[in-house]
Amino acid sequence: MSTIARTHRIDRGGEDRGMPRPGRRRVLVGAGTVGLSLALGTGAAHASHYPSRGWRGTEVAAIQRRLWELKYWCGAADGSFGHLTQQAVWALQKAAGLAQDGVVGPNTRSALDRGVRPSRRITSGTGIEIDVGRDLMIFTWNGGLSYIMNTSTGSGERYYSGGRWKTAYTPLGDYRVFRRYSAGWQSGSLGDLYRPIYFYSGWAIHGSYSIPPYPASHGCARVSTAFMNRMWDRGWCVDGRRVLTY
Repeated sequence: MSTIARTHRIDRGGEDRGMPRPGRRRVLVGAGTVGLSLALGTGAAHASHYPSRGWRGTEVAAIQRRLWELKYWCGAADGSFGHLTQQAVWALQKAAGLAQDGVVGPNTRSALDRGVRPSRRITSGTGIEIDVGRDLMIFTWNGGLSYIMNTSTGSGERYYSGGRWKTAYTPLGDYRVFRRYSAGWQSGSLGDLYRPIYFYSGWAIHGSYSIPPYPASHGCARVSTAFMNRMWDRGWCVDGRRVLTY
């Protein structure tokens, strides 16, 4: 498959279908991150020794309850370390400045115990902020912190669409939701977006099956489909809702 055909199948922040491989720089950075994680005893080689995806039991349930207390949304505290718990752990690791390996090793456990949370820029009223630099999404309702989420924003990669090459980026600014789609998956020229809310031109917050802990979209901000449903159920997805990106 040609490069153009392969990249054209990626949605602007939607499900990864034919996602191009990371560039050499990302591979090298990732390799360094893995090496650091292994040195700290928190990497994949030690995943069997520390809670990570696939674990079950009371220890996982306790981690989930603590994540909930700190507003890292992880779904139900059911003792099963699945996709949603992994998303929450990634968000915590980002906030703490740790490698995002999804493993609750000593450093991540320390961040959990210390109650590490990212600082907010929206501290009054209601709004959603997207820290593009760290790929974190933070929700504030009537001045109070509601949720902290892992997200994946514009990759900075080049892609081909509409007859020309473009660069995947997430625009920075203070926006308002102006268009919504509530009826499940919305098909677009670059892929499918789950229940999107648009805050600027074709850029949206939407659900996806793929939300890695690094920038990988065409510019939209991805969250899990489960959390997107929660956003709709809890009244976040309304016209005029503030979305601050920085």
